[in-house]
Formats: sequence, C-alpha cells, structure tokens
Amino acid sequence: MSNKFYVTTPIYYPSGRFHIGTAYTTVLADSMKQYHKLKGEDAYMLTGTDEHGQKIEKKAKEANKTPKEYVDEMAKMAKELWAKMEIEYDDYIQTTEERHEKVVQKIFDKFMEQGDIYKGEYEGWYCIPCETFFTETQLVDGKCPDCGREVELMKEESYFFNMKKYADRLLKYYEEHPDFIKPDYRKNEMINNFIKPGLEDLCVSRTSFDWGIKVTKDPKHVIYVWLDALTNYITALGYLSEDDTLFKKYWPADLQIVGKDIARFHLIYWPIFLMALDLPLPKTILVHNWIMMKDGKMSKSKGNVIYPETLIERYGLDSVRYFLLREMPVSQDGIFSPEAFVERYNFDLCNDLSNLLNRTVSMVNKYFSGKVPNYNGTPNEVDKELEEYTLAQIEKFDEKWNNYEIANSIQEIWNLVARTNKYIDETMPWALAKEEQTEKLQSCMYHLIENLRKIAILIQPFMKDTANNIFRQIGIEENDMKNWKNLKEYDKIENSKVIEKGEPIFMRLKAEEEVEFLKGVMKGE
Repeated sequence: MSNKFYVTTPIYYPSGRFHIGTAYTTVLADSMKQYHKLKGEDAYMLTGTDEHGQKIEKKAKEANKTPKEYVDEMAKMAKELWAKMEIEYDDYIQTTEERHEKVVQKIFDKFMEQGDIYKGEYEGWYCIPCETFFTETQLVDGKCPDCGREVELMKEESYFFNMKKYADRLLKYYEEHPDFIKPDYRKNEMINNFIKPGLEDLCVSRTSFDWGIKVTKDPKHVIYVWLDALTNYITALGYLSEDDTLFKKYWPADLQIVGKDIARFHLIYWPIFLMALDLPLPKTILVHNWIMMKDGKMSKSKGNVIYPETLIERYGLDSVRYFLLREMPVSQDGIFSPEAFVERYNFDLCNDLSNLLNRTVSMVNKYFSGKVPNYNGTPNEVDKELEEYTLAQIEKFDEKWNNYEIANSIQEIWNLVARTNKYIDETMPWALAKEEQTEKLQSCMYHLIENLRKIAILIQPFMKDTANNIFRQIGIEENDMKNWKNLKEYDKIENSKVIEKGEPIFMRLKAEEEVEFLKGVMKGE
C-alpha cells in the first residue's frame, strides 16, 4: 500500500451559498482523507473555486462588482462553510491566483508548440451557465441538454484542441485500467455517448469576453474555462513552477471526486490533457450522482433548497455528515426529505448508537463502580461469536469503503452497532449480576466497551466529534487506542474508567415538529 493519498474535489463555480448537494462532495473527500490519515498515511486534500469565464463576468456585473471582487467574496463564503463543516483541506486554490494563471499559460503554449492546438473559427450553440458548446443535434428542445436553459448561437475565432488525436489512446487506457472510472457504468456512457460517435475537437479559447487567462502569444484570446479549471489539480501542487516538490510527492492523484454533471470534462478532456502533457493519470475518478428532492432537483424557485448551515445549527455537524454519506449512494441519485433526515437521526443515531453507549456506561458504573474490567482472554461462546462478527464487519467496512461504496460501508458499521445492542439482550447483564456470575459479567462489560471503542474508530473519518465523545465517555485517552492499527485486537483496554454519569450523544427529536420545521426552512419561511 502507498503511504500517500491525494484526494481532490472539483473546484466549485462561485454562485452563492452552497446547498447540501455541493457539501456532499467535499464531506466525502474530507472523509476519504481522514480515513487514510487514520491508517497512518500522508493524506493531502485539495479544493477551491473556478473563477474565470463569461458567466462569472456576468454575475459580477449584476452584483455591481469587479469579477475579482465577486470571486474573492464567494471564496471567502466557501471557506467559512468548510470551516463550519470541519473540512480539513490542505490547499484551497482560486483559479485567479498567479500561481495558477502562469502555469495555465505555459500549458497552453506547450500544447500549441507540439501541435495539439490549432486556430480556427467556432460556430455553435453555447450555454453560459454550463460554459459548454453544443451542436444542433445535442440540444434538447432547442435548449441545453445538461441544465435545460436557453443557449446562444456563437461565432468567433477560437483555438481548438485536437481531441481526435488522443481518442484511441483514451479508449485503450479505459480498457487497461478498470479502476480508473468508478462506478464502471460511467465509462460506458463516455464511450457510447461521446467517443464512439466521434470525439469533437474542443474549443479552448474565447474572444467574445475578457474575463479569463490570456493566451500569451495571442492576448485577444482568453483560455476556455475547462482547460483553465481542470489543470488546477496539478498547478496547486506546483507543476511547471519553481517549486514542484508537492507535485513530485503527490501526483498522480489517488482519488478525484466529481459530480455527474461534470463527468464528461473529467473523464475525457482531463485525461487527454494529461496524456498530451505526458503525465500519469489519476488512479481513480469517482463520479457521484446528485442529492435530489422528492420533486426533482433543488431549486429556489421550487422552494425545496436546504443549506448545510441550517442543519448544522439545529442538529449538529456529525448528524449532517452522517446523513449525507449514509443516505447518498454514489452510483445513483439520493433523496433528501425532512422525514428521512429526522428518521435517520432518531433511529440510527439516537436509538441505536447513543442508546448503546448510554446503556453500557450506566451498567459499568452500576456493576463495577465505573471501572472497565480487564480482558480475561478466554471468551465464552457468546463473547467469541461477537468477536468474530465484529472483526468480519470491520473487514466488510474496509472493503466497501475502499471500493467507494460509501453508504454501504457505513451500513456495515451500523450492523455492528445493532449486533452489539443485541449482545446486551443475549447476555442479560442484569441477570448475570443477580446470579453473581461475576466472570461472565466482567467479560460482557469488557466486550461492550471494546466494541464501542472499535465503533468510535470506524466513524472517526466522518463523525469525529461523536467518536471523541465516545472515547471520553468510555475512558479511552491514549491516542494509540484510537488508531486503526489497534482496531482488530480484543485485549487492548486496561485501567479505563467510564464517566460517572452517561451523557446521551444524540437526543431524540420530536419527529412531527422537526419535519414541519425543515419543510418551512425549505420554503424560505
């Protein structure tokens, strides 16, 4: 296994507040980083904002600001949200930064020098919000096939990247690297919808607006946003700069996470650009679907938008991170509803996890004055079955997480929570105490505390505060006891003492009341 892990999110278009769909991508990237850190790897995460192009110029004008003022305000807003969500990114890149712009110009010049870029004239339909050109046949009812908005007929002198030159090489790469695209069906979409019908050369410069990176040798042209934006993943690491230490250390990326709306740019254009630069491709690009509402996509006009800040302030950060990852299967659209959120909170977090912790701490206090019994090394049949089940669940979690089946991997943790709750019913500690079966009672309490320690380790990447709360309540203070390397052993806890009175980590919500609150928030009330 490599001892480094480089994960990226797409750089976001700064149009205002980020809803929970955007937050999902960043929470997922951060959780992947934390998982690899937990395993002792050198993990590095990049995020940022995509700040050039006609739509930014238009938005800034509408706000009566310069484009730079506008994008800096949006970047500040994004950083504040990521801080609130405890996203531990290592670098935040704005594509208006000099370190990015200079290298993009060098890349463009390199492509021109090696004959990958040529000058021509473009005439076609352009969607400003998507920053994308379409042919007549690609339009749906005369509108953008991606967002459904109006398109404009554009005709201007442009530079083009010769995509056809690399099409066969890209197909071969797909075939030889089955883990390059996740989930696998996205690869078939790219092949059948874009490559096999004939890959069009890509327009990579514009002259009809000015807000962009200038082509060095032809400054009336600005570099098209998708050549500009995609290269952030290497410019942020210092590629073609005076200090390329990070680039040499972390590239190729281990994981790049993108939404399905920008899959084509990342699965076709980006690998071709890297091939043209003679650079290795990312190991995996994970394409996730969207978080939808019952009535379709989130939209202010529909009155169905929910923002992460609202949920965090009322229900706590960990419940939001848990819901996003647990409810959102990567390979298909997830659905947000007030009912689903409240149900996950009450059943998964309150009834299952919080109740397990509270019952266990109370029993250790009641039967052993708060001191966790030592492991005797000879588990009975019930204890042995629990141990075997627990270790099997850890393996299942690990396998699914590493295959980017995130929602399913978290389900394996909650299967373990449910099994540990069932263990209480099987062993009946209250009966063991009454019958003075001290050895069995000691083993029972030890196994409950040990399983809570393991559960806390497993949820650390995405529920850090909850994990730390569990550690505190069961008396786990040493960092070594919180690490992955000690996850699979059953004889690690010694001389621990639980807190004197258990504290519920999640309090049950009044379901009807909270559902109505969330519905009101979504309507803007």
